[in-house]
This record gives sequence, C-alpha cells and structure tokens, in this order.
Amino acid sequence: MKNITQHFNSGFEPFKALLIYRNDKQEQMNQFQHTERETQIYVESYDIGKNGRPINAHPLSVKEMAALHELLKTSQELKDSYLKSRGLLPQNVLYVNQQSGGYAIWYTPPQEVNLFFTEGLKIPSGKFHIPAMLWKANAEQLAVYAVKGKTKPTITTKLCHAPYLNVYGNGQVCMGTVQINIGKTICLEDFISTWEQYFFNSNFTHSINGNNSTNTNTTALWRSLAGTEKIFPQDELIAANITLKNIIE
Repeated sequence: MKNITQHFNSGFEPFKALLIYRNDKQEQMNQFQHTERETQIYVESYDIGKNGRPINAHPLSVKEMAALHELLKTSQELKDSYLKSRGLLPQNVLYVNQQSGGYAIWYTPPQEVNLFFTEGLKIPSGKFHIPAMLWKANAEQLAVYAVKGKTKPTITTKLCHAPYLNVYGNGQVCMGTVQINIGKTICLEDFISTWEQYFFNSNFTHSINGNNSTNTNTTALWRSLAGTEKIFPQDELIAANITLKNIIE
C-alpha cells in the first residue's frame, strides 16, 4: 500500500461514496433547565457513475454495512499482524512493541557467519566468528550492539559497541544501498530473519566510527581474523555505557 495514491489513475476506480449526516438535538431534562445533547447519525450511500459523479442516493443498507464491516475488520487484522508471532515467542526475543511504528529487540549468541567486505578494504570475504549480538529494529531502521560472553542478556546487561564497519557509535547501522522492504503486516519471525539477512548479506564498505568500534583498529582487526577460524576476541569489545533497559523506549 506504500505510495498507493500515485496509482489511483492506473487501475483504481471509485465505485461507492458515503455521506454522513449529524444532527445534534438539545432536550430540556428538568425544572432546573438542565440540557442534554443527543446526537443522531444518518448515513447515505451513493453509487459512482461512469462519469465519476455520485448517483442513486439511498440510506446505507444492511448489506452495505456488512460489507463495510468486513473491510474494516480485515484492515484491522492486517494491522494487528505486525510483529505478531506465529506461535510461542521465539526464545531469543527480548522485547516487542507491536504498535504502529513499533519495534523488536532480540539476541543472537556467538556464531560463525559469512561476512562480506568491499575489495578496497583488503579484507577477504568469508566465514568469521562473531560475538553475541543484541538487535533492535523497526520496519525502517536497525541498530546492533555486542554482548560479552554467551549468556542471554537481562534487563541490566551492559552492552558493548558492535565491532563492525558501517555502524555508528550509537549502534545505528548504515545500510548503504540496501533496499529495505519490510511490510507493515510482517510476522515477528520473518521480521527477524529479514533484518539478519539484510545485515549479514550486505557489503561492509567503510568505518563510520573512525575504526574505533573495537580496542584496536576495527578494519585491521577484521583483516587479521580473515581465514583464521579464530573465535572473536572478547577483549576487543568496548563498553557502550548502556544496558538493555536503556534501549527499550
């Protein structure tokens, strides 16, 4: 439904219009001249003729009301499906805000993944061991953090800067030319897997944080880890001076 108005002239045609009338009545209730306002509503339905003009004015019928109810019900169901889990919440999910514009926070343990780097960095793309991560995303933006150790974070767990290129000091990820396409009705499981694919399948291109995302030069660190199968060194992680509680709005 994104930017749908630009397509109105290429496939969408008006076929029904509703006109809602309101009548506010005031009635005297007692000897003290207390006034109570009563509002009456009348809905008139119009069909739209071939020339685009409303025709056949008539009171909204029961059949039309039922069709309108189903349409609004479907719209609400689609809205309510955003970040809704297919079943029980995945164990790695830490927090979900399912409201419009809401977000999810989840955790991934230390793992081996494929990372991709542009040729100019002189870091061979391939498999790397990465630390535990904490992710926060809405339908448009992603932020990532690192977590020391292998234990699932709690509300007071201290977070570290994500030790990657293309990540700002506040954890926000620069997605570069990646086209983000996450629908407003996506379920929680697909939302998480889509963001992880966006992050790991895109090319790291440069350091936004001045190569200061780790204790040693971040670009040099990944260059030294390439092709070694080494576990990511925990002493390279830098405290971000925030906890999980701080990123839950």
